[in-house]
Amino acid sequence: MRIALLLLTIVVNALWSSVMAQSNLPRSTPEQQGVSSSDVLAFIDDVDSNVDTMNSFMLVRHGHVVAEAWWAPYEAETPHVLYSLSKSFTSTAVGLAIHEGKLTLNDEVLRFFPEDVPAEPSANLKAMRVRDLLRMTTGHQTEPPTWRDEPDSPLKGATWTKKFYAHPVNFNPGTLFLYNTPATYMQSAIVQKVSGMTVRDYLVPRLFEPLGIKTPIWFASPEGVSAGGFGLNLRTEDLAKFGQLYLQNGEWNGRQLIPAAWVKQATTRQTSNGSDPNSDWSQGYCFQFWRSRHNSYRGDGAFGQYLLVLPDQDAVIIITSGVKNMQDVMNRVWDQLLPAMKPDALPDNADATANLQSKLKSLTVKMPPGNATSSMASEISGKWFEFPENDRGIKAVSIDVNADASTLTVRTSQGDVKTQLGFGSWQKTRSGFASGMDSFISVPENTLIAASGAWPE
Repeated sequence: MRIALLLLTIVVNALWSSVMAQSNLPRSTPEQQGVSSSDVLAFIDDVDSNVDTMNSFMLVRHGHVVAEAWWAPYEAETPHVLYSLSKSFTSTAVGLAIHEGKLTLNDEVLRFFPEDVPAEPSANLKAMRVRDLLRMTTGHQTEPPTWRDEPDSPLKGATWTKKFYAHPVNFNPGTLFLYNTPATYMQSAIVQKVSGMTVRDYLVPRLFEPLGIKTPIWFASPEGVSAGGFGLNLRTEDLAKFGQLYLQNGEWNGRQLIPAAWVKQATTRQTSNGSDPNSDWSQGYCFQFWRSRHNSYRGDGAFGQYLLVLPDQDAVIIITSGVKNMQDVMNRVWDQLLPAMKPDALPDNADATANLQSKLKSLTVKMPPGNATSSMASEISGKWFEFPENDRGIKAVSIDVNADASTLTVRTSQGDVKTQLGFGSWQKTRSGFASGMDSFISVPENTLIAASGAWPE
């Protein structure tokens, strides 16, 4: 019997209290900062219609938020899963640790965890330096399998640092770009080793608190090390502040939070990563930031998490989403938002501003395609449907359908997890199954989950 496909959209919200107003970025009309409200509205209309799943958007110009949008059930206080956008924060922690004299770019990677070093490390492994971790030039031909245990591997259950050291280093470090999330984990582990704090805790007094960011969730390895390359959760405006901080060369409210020299080094191309002039993924890689077209740089994460800094336009653009084609979103930014930014303020346009605000208040994530009701409901409700063995550890699912609040139950090797869901609506609950998370990560308690489902037409 065919079971309806359920689309689960995860909204991470750890019941944080609202950030005080004085810690937020100032607001302005688009026109006051040289941007037409009509042009912003055209962009919003376009991505709302043509981009897979938009979650949030924020445009900062001359230090002022001129447009901000959340697609319900996402809202301003919702922390978003950043995936690899987390890397830019880990890089910042490395830069701060270097500034404090705790390590250097030229330190050998092997020296930090001598207990995990192979009995006979290769010459290439010995040559790997911290800077190679930062610029994704470790010399690996493939990513080390740090967080997933390979079947029958003698390293099964070993620490992630030990698995990293054990992986073959086929090339001289510094000679080959390979996107390498475990290399970012090593940066996180190194910062923790030299500071005695996780990267998350290390950044609290140095970055998060000065920016008015509540201490975030950051998933950790079994050894208690912040995952580094992924797992950080932040609000849209938190990302905007971080981008604005880099745009301001590390200065915030008269205080130098990040050395200006590090900001420049971390956002300057450190290695080549392609030759396609039309691809924003071929413009060079920095220290856990990407170079982009139009003299810009960014942090980004899977499924369309973007922190885009445009120095020539004095602007920061934040987009969180669930897209399939990340380049497509970048193209829409370049084609529509970039030419909308003018050098001088524009005349006020009350009607255009009102139209933009009306649109921003009406946005919602698209519901799963299909019907809200089905004759199949009575046949399926309460029955279990088993899955073949899979890397998510999902054994079976069951749907209990009723008029008030239906429930999806997912049976895993750890037990049953129930998620309330709406048919034709978003149902919010503070417990549930986070689809797409890696098996070693559990969703924190009290996490806000929004789920919706539909019956096949």
